[in-house]
Amino acid sequence: MIRDYQALQHTWFLKGKQRRIPTYGKHQGVKLIGTLNYETGELFCVEKERYDADTFLRFLQKVLERYPNGKIAMILDNARIHHAKLIQPFLSRHLHRLELVFLPPYSPDLNLIEGLWKWLKSDVIHNVFYSSVYEIQKKCTGFYSGVKSHT
Repeated sequence: MIRDYQALQHTWFLKGKQRRIPTYGKHQGVKLIGTLNYETGELFCVEKERYDADTFLRFLQKVLERYPNGKIAMILDNARIHHAKLIQPFLSRHLHRLELVFLPPYSPDLNLIEGLWKWLKSDVIHNVFYSSVYEIQKKCTGFYSGVKSHT
């Protein structure tokens, strides 16, 4: 999730010249869900209105469509939606193709895509104000399109 209020980050400025960056104060943002292929570096990313168990289930279906051959091991944090009852029947049906591997709590450094999300936030929103969520969406799309073109 790329939120407008995450834009404020540590920065240097001249004494007495503090930079002011407005925010919406409404916790608006862009919700991205993605995978990073550890072998090829390929990024598969989609934007959704909300991020819940149903969204995650549909994303897993898209991942299987995107990678039609072989077994997929997906590295995940322990978010509640990743363990939702809703996805269990799907996982049981696709056990031969899809394995969810859960990281220990508080260890985002073990998941390569977390570095990509950090880079995206740093490159797109840190200390920048956008007039609308649409503007944030455009910048995010430009960012991950650029990443895709380099893989």
